[in-house]
Amino acid sequence: MAIRRNEKTLRSLLYVLFAVLLSSCAGLEGKPQPAPPVSDHPLEIRRDQTQALSKIGAISVTVIGSPMDVEDAIKAKAAAARADYYVILSMDDTIFPGRWFGRALLYKQ
Repeated sequence: MAIRRNEKTLRSLLYVLFAVLLSSCAGLEGKPQPAPPVSDHPLEIRRDQTQALSKIGAISVTVIGSPMDVEDAIKAKAAAARADYYVILSMDDTIFPGRWFGRALLYKQ
């Protein structure tokens, strides 16, 4: 009998812990924020600032250099596409030393 009570108690505690962990994930998401004012060049924004914007496309770049070169290439492509904002989705190095790959979404006001 004592073993079964401990199992039930442990199982109940696991359910409560699981529910608490799931509910805490919503707190990490944050509230949507407005995008900054439009400027003469594309601005990098966070994902939670894209709610009132319209998505106009996606771009990818491959550069030899550093992560900062990837950001510069994405910004240049966003300017060529006449985007107001961009969100960098990923920036990864490849199996070749010094070669970087990046992806971004483009948005317009």
